[in-house]
Amino acid sequence: MRVQSVHERVVLDDDLLLSGDNAVALPRLPEGAFDLIYMDPPFNRGRAQSRRTLAVSANGNGSRVGFGGRRYSSRLLRTLSYDDRFADYLAFLEPRLVRVRELLAPHGTLYFHIDYREAHYCKLLLDELFGRDAFMNEIIWAYDYGAKPRRRWPAKHDTILAYVRTPGGQHFDADAVEREPYMAPGLVGADKAARGKRPTDVWFHTIVPTTGREKTGYPTQKPAGVLRRLVAASSRPGAWCLDPFAGSGTLGAVCQELGRRFVLVDDNPAAVEIARARLGGRRAQPSSPRTSGTNLTASSCSR
Repeated sequence: MRVQSVHERVVLDDDLLLSGDNAVALPRLPEGAFDLIYMDPPFNRGRAQSRRTLAVSANGNGSRVGFGGRRYSSRLLRTLSYDDRFADYLAFLEPRLVRVRELLAPHGTLYFHIDYREAHYCKLLLDELFGRDAFMNEIIWAYDYGAKPRRRWPAKHDTILAYVRTPGGQHFDADAVEREPYMAPGLVGADKAARGKRPTDVWFHTIVPTTGREKTGYPTQKPAGVLRRLVAASSRPGAWCLDPFAGSGTLGAVCQELGRRFVLVDDNPAAVEIARARLGGRRAQPSSPRTSGTNLTASSCSR
């Protein structure tokens, strides 16, 4: 994987991590090159999102109390954050979505990840830009973690809106998706129960565990298991996938696992460094003045 600025010449001869504004990067990418585009934009929650990393150690005088009354002390190692406030959220999204549609292959699919606050507005915008007949699915990702208010139903799901470039012409390989257990295996027989079932449009999947190898510490990191289903179903081996809001680089990690190529874009230096370390990226050599700018080559787009 090569790491470079969005202002440098873009050549699709290696997996790419582009550092900078995706509004600059998207016009530099070749049209029709991507089987799958996954967009996980900031959710417009009206506040900065952050995640703190703590170091915890046993301390008889510590302020934190754990199992069996044992006490611990902690210290802050780092805080990762990004801004999640937009005066006009749809105006922020619209030009990016217009270009994303152009970047999809004729058989390509966009998966747009959002939460309940903006999902209905975003669907209306996507209907307008892609056409209502290009709408494929509304996927509900349900999880059970975090605060649980007592004066309303706790909001424990995200929405992933799926739109295709060509209605009815999308690539979709249902058999490539990992199966899941039946909720009532006794009702379907031993053979079916052992084989499991294809996921529906409601997915029960945990968030990234707070401990474990997958966790990067980046705010709003999405679990690889969710993206694995999207990539397996809607892209072919060797094909290109794109994430314009890459965060910690989960799409890239899934593409490496499944044998796909990828382009990731993020303007947060902390996100770029986390994704680079996670995916084994190397810095690109500085471009000469003649090769930087708007030049673009799509030398190995797997269609």
